[in-house]
Amino acid sequence: MHASDYQQLAMRTAAPESDNARRLINAALGLTGEAGEFADTVKKIMFHGHTLDQPALINELGDVLWYVAQACTALDIDMSAVMEANVAKLRRRYPDGFSSDRSIQRDE
Repeated sequence: MHASDYQQLAMRTAAPESDNARRLINAALGLTGEAGEFADTVKKIMFHGHTLDQPALINELGDVLWYVAQACTALDIDMSAVMEANVAKLRRRYPDGFSSDRSIQRDE
């Protein structure tokens, strides 16, 4: 599935917002909540003796993606543009792949 297809399909289930500012606030709060749920599931695996629950982690990542789609929609951009910009940034930062040295001494 392409990012733009996902974004369009995901937004079919978004509540109608009165403006993009409210949609962006909803996305920001939703992202933090869903990322927290993902982190909590990992914490339980690492420190509480839970077994790896891949379907639960996939579900949480899907919820994170839904809110990313919401944020992109609020900003009137396609998710693929965000993905492309991120890859370009990473290529500039790590032209030969990840390097601890470049991570420590990076220019931002």
